[in-house]
This record gives sequence, C-alpha cells and structure tokens, in this order.
Amino acid sequence: MGHEARAFWLAAPGHGEIRTVPVPDPGPDEVLVRTRYTAVSRGTETLVFRGEVPESEYERMRAPFQDGGFPAPVKYGYLAVGEVEQGPPGLAGRTVFCLYPHQSLFVVPADAVTVVPDDVPAARAVLAGTVETAVNAVWDAAPLVGDRIAVVGAGMVGASVAAVLAGLPGARVQLVDPDPDRAAVAAALGVGFASPDDAEGDRDLVVHASATPAGLARSLELLGPEGEVVELSWYGTRTVPLPLGGPFHSRRLTIRASQVGTVSPRRARRGYGDRMALALRLLADPRFDALVGDECTLDELPGVLAAMAAGGPPSLCLRVSHDGAQ
Repeated sequence: MGHEARAFWLAAPGHGEIRTVPVPDPGPDEVLVRTRYTAVSRGTETLVFRGEVPESEYERMRAPFQDGGFPAPVKYGYLAVGEVEQGPPGLAGRTVFCLYPHQSLFVVPADAVTVVPDDVPAARAVLAGTVETAVNAVWDAAPLVGDRIAVVGAGMVGASVAAVLAGLPGARVQLVDPDPDRAAVAAALGVGFASPDDAEGDRDLVVHASATPAGLARSLELLGPEGEVVELSWYGTRTVPLPLGGPFHSRRLTIRASQVGTVSPRRARRGYGDRMALALRLLADPRFDALVGDECTLDELPGVLAAMAAGGPPSLCLRVSHDGAQ
C-alpha cells in the first residue's frame, strides 16, 4: 500500500520547501520509522542551503540517505530520531537514531538504525550524530591526562567536543568564543570559558570548530611548543588564509584534519557502529541538554534555515519537532 510523508527539500540554493513524498512499505529486513525529531547541523547544512558545496566534493558530501544532488534540488540531513512502527521483533516499538534527512516517516535497512538507550530521552538523542563527530575528534586528538586544552568555537560541534573532553582526568578545558552568552553553556558543561582575546595560551592541544579564518589563526596562537590544532571546520568553497609564518616552525606546531566520514586510524579496531553506540551512551548525561538552543516545527524549517544561512542569530542545535507532521 505504501505511505506518504512530508520532507524538507532544498529546491534551489537559498530556497527550501516542504514536499509530500511517497514512502514504500518496509521489506523483511527494513524498518518503518515515524520521526519524532530531527536536528540541523548548522555549519554543513547552511553551506548546502547556500549552494556552497564544491563540485569536487559532491560525492564525498552525500548524506547516507540523501535524495537528489548538489547544488539542488536535494533532500539533505543526517540527524533523526523516531519510533519504529514496523520492523523486526527486536526493533519494533523501539526509539532509534538514524542518519536520515528531515522527513516525517521513512524506510531504511534495519542495520541503518541504532537503538537509543532507555536512559537517553529522544529529544536529546537527536544530538547523537554531532556527539559522534566529537568522539572521533577526540580519538584523532588523543589528549593526555592533565593536558591544557582549548576548544575554539562554541557552536554545536565545539560544545560537544568540550563536553566529551570535560571527562578527561586532570585536563584543563577552556571553551573559546566571541559570544559572551556561550559562557553559560560552558558552565553547564563543566568547562572554562573565555573570549578569543582573553583565552589562555601555552595549550598542549587546541580543537578548532569556529569555521572562521580568525578562529584558526587564534588557535595556532594559543598553542605551546610542539602543540597541535585539530581542525574540525569545513569551509566549503571558501579559501582560508593560514598564518604559517611567525613562530609556526620554530615552535614545531602541527595542524591535523579530523573528518567524521573516516573512523580515526588511532582507533582502528572500532567501527562506525561502535562510535555511534558510544556517542549514545555519552548522551545519558543531562549536561548535553545545554547544547540544544532552539526548536521549530517541520513547517517552519524552510524559513528558519534561510535565516540561519543568511547569518541570523547564532544558535547551538536547532531541533525540529515532527509532532503533527503526517
């Protein structure tokens, strides 16, 4: 018989809309999921919304269940939590996380969903993909007990990294951002806070997640000798100047890229499923509620994303409620 769902599509760069789309009945090894929440990964999804994915990255940037292609029309997104309405006995009725776009009902292979632990609310579980990114970044960074660490950029990803690092024994973690309102987020996560001008230097490790050239330059300035910047920002089509003069060579500094599409080689025995399961276990901690900034409905998403992509007020996680979206 099949079903119908409502989904967010980028019809053209700068213009999103809600469309009705068909959903097939699930097969024997598939699940039908009724979405409760999705979330916007602000940095990546606003780049997609503006049509700023470089042509060279069209294939690598594809989301697991993306429809259409870049620059548009495209159905894009990868942070969804819902209830399994039909599926194998072990999954039917369970709350699951899936790397699926903003759509009210969908069918995927059963092995594409991860069961949300009972002690993780669905409204918080929508952060799982971002916390997974943070876990991979920390695996790449391989911090040591007692390290002095700065996280530059207190957005959704940077704040998630700070939350994960806060559990490292003896570490001194400082979240760095020009927005003074992010001090409250840092306090909720149990880490320090400073503006870029007041940030503590001589850091053993800096994780950069501001997606700005100024943030990357400041990250290098904050390092002590032999220190390392782990770069999480993705700049799309922008060219970013990198200050490699001054003390960069004499202090033997390092910049390392981290990309969630590849499990960190430093944790080669772990797979994608292990990483996602760990992210969901971490989300049992209510501190992560501080990462949710605003909530909108699916119908409101086109306008809200347009405002975000145009440089609207900064926010952490934008959670999208699918209650009532048929």
